[in-house]
Amino acid sequence: MKIDLDGPEPLYEQIAAVLAARIADGTYEPRRRIPSEAALCEEFKVSRPTARAAVKVLNDRGLTATVHGKGTFVVEKSTKKEK
Repeated sequence: MKIDLDGPEPLYEQIAAVLAARIADGTYEPRRRIPSEAALCEEFKVSRPTARAAVKVLNDRGLTATVHGKGTFVVEKSTKKEK
C-alpha cells in the first residue's frame, strides 16, 4: 500500500491503513510492538503529530494499545467472548 501525498484521505489515515494491513497479514504479530513514532516518521517521511495520529486511529479501532513508556502493541484478538 502506498501513501498518496496529494490524495483526498489524510496522511494519518493512510498510514493507519498500511499499519492495519500489516497487523491483518501478520507482519506485526499479537502482543508485539509496532514501530515507534520516530520509526514511523522516518519510514513514511511524516511529522511526529501525523505518526501519533495514525497510532491513535489504530488504538481507537482496538487494533493496538499504547503503554506509556513501553510502546504500542498489537492487541490479541480473543476467539470467544469473555464474561
